[in-house]
Amino acid sequence: MAVYSDWGIGADGTQPIVISEDRRRFAELTRGSAIVYGRRTMEDFPGGEPLDGRVNILISHNGSEPGATVVRNGEEAMAEAGKYPRAFVVGGATVYMALFPHFNRIYVTKIDATPHSDAFFPNLDSLPEWKCVSEEPYEENGVTCRFCVYEKI
Repeated sequence: MAVYSDWGIGADGTQPIVISEDRRRFAELTRGSAIVYGRRTMEDFPGGEPLDGRVNILISHNGSEPGATVVRNGEEAMAEAGKYPRAFVVGGATVYMALFPHFNRIYVTKIDATPHSDAFFPNLDSLPEWKCVSEEPYEENGVTCRFCVYEKI
């Protein structure tokens, strides 16, 4: 996930600042894995459709979605994701918070900016059970960020 300096993750269902290298890393990391997300996150995907090359698990109460397995809640999402060797929760805020207790590793792109956000992720740096185990600086078009991996200790 990408977060801003205040741990904001977006506004109006999308990211105000996008780092193309973050998107590339996301694609590389999740390709061939299961991904779990909500309907608003899917609407922000290219074409508003499930992502190719991944097992798409959509949490929604709105019936079916071609290209995705639709589940009704976080518990069903975790059961479905558990069928695969690797699974990632990719948003949005409601889904992150519902499944946060199940996370053991979080890939975070920390963008050094604070645009308006209406959705936030917990500040992992302030939670003693989380530790940043790797950090790689990056700059794109004058915007600096760090690619971080947090693990639950």
